[in-house]
Amino acid sequence: MTTLHHEIRVIFGDTDQMGIVYYANYYRYFEGARAAYLRDMGRSYKDMAEWGVALPVVESHCKYISPGHYEDLLDVQTTVTEIRGASLRFSYRICRETELLVEGYTVHACAHPETGRVRRIPPELRALLEESHESS
Repeated sequence: MTTLHHEIRVIFGDTDQMGIVYYANYYRYFEGARAAYLRDMGRSYKDMAEWGVALPVVESHCKYISPGHYEDLLDVQTTVTEIRGASLRFSYRICRETELLVEGYTVHACAHPETGRVRRIPPELRALLEESHESS
């Protein structure tokens, strides 16, 4: 499985009044890393639209282990850990240097972008995901 390392610097606006990363912002970090993962494979969410695909999140989980702070440089590690007929799962680990702060996942349905109807993952996307899923 290919793991992409995507760096994010915590900005002041990502923190709460205690100077700690506001919990919901980790989902934004997941999203940014997911988009970077696709770009790293030579594609983007724009390509998904051309293939008649939207990838809405249908399930998510985030386990908070240790707080992130303003100015921290975070490493968001992203891996495709499951590919099914009409869905896939991205798993994430967010670290500050070697310290694990957060781990989680998002499950995405493959849907038609205009109708929202669930559909099978198209061959072009499946090949791309399976290539990254199988490589080390």
